[in-house]
Amino acid sequence: MSKQLLLIEDEPRVRHGLTLALEDQGFSVVQASDGQGGLERLAEDHPDVVLLDVMLPDLDGFAVCRTIRKHSDIPVIMVTARTDSTDVVAGLEAGADDYVTKPLVARVLSARIKALLRRAADSSCDELDDGIIEAGDLRIDLGAAIVSRDGDELPVTRTEFKLLAALARAEGNVCSREHLLEQVWGYGYFGDSRIVDVHVRRLRAKIERDPCRPVHVVTARGLGYRLAH
Repeated sequence: MSKQLLLIEDEPRVRHGLTLALEDQGFSVVQASDGQGGLERLAEDHPDVVLLDVMLPDLDGFAVCRTIRKHSDIPVIMVTARTDSTDVVAGLEAGADDYVTKPLVARVLSARIKALLRRAADSSCDELDDGIIEAGDLRIDLGAAIVSRDGDELPVTRTEFKLLAALARAEGNVCSREHLLEQVWGYGYFGDSRIVDVHVRRLRAKIERDPCRPVHVVTARGLGYRLAH
């Protein structure tokens, strides 16, 4: 059964071309031409993944993504025409799992989508999939994909949990950004380290008592990150 993708794109020619290309790659595509319409299609069709353009005529892509994240953990890929940090970081901070830049190449886009879907479907954590890890006041339940602090469950996304689990598997050793890209975003992932850094910030905002002075996810300057036990 093909995976269903919700494409939110206001340019008719781009929307039509992407739909044909993605259908050729094996996806079932539903479309929306603006942000509000995209949110309505999301509620009606329950797709497997969202491909969301930044520039939309009503709600921009950032606002749409923030709204989605209030209600859903569905994988979201932002599409931006700019490669500078402004759109990329803003999209990831809004809750996107990944981003791609225009012009889009269907084969490359398909590989990114499939990698994201594999990650979303994989709720296991390798050899520690049934384990419980204690890190200070954090309790990480790898089997249930739940993080709690002092008995209260913390609302981490699927990607944030995978990031925390990857750090936990390292048993206090430093994980490079490249290692985390491979472990969390999939082998052969061709993104950049900004994705790791932004997701670390989002994770810290949820699990640290003071995100400005993290005691759990600690930076090893010039090397990467580690989980302090």
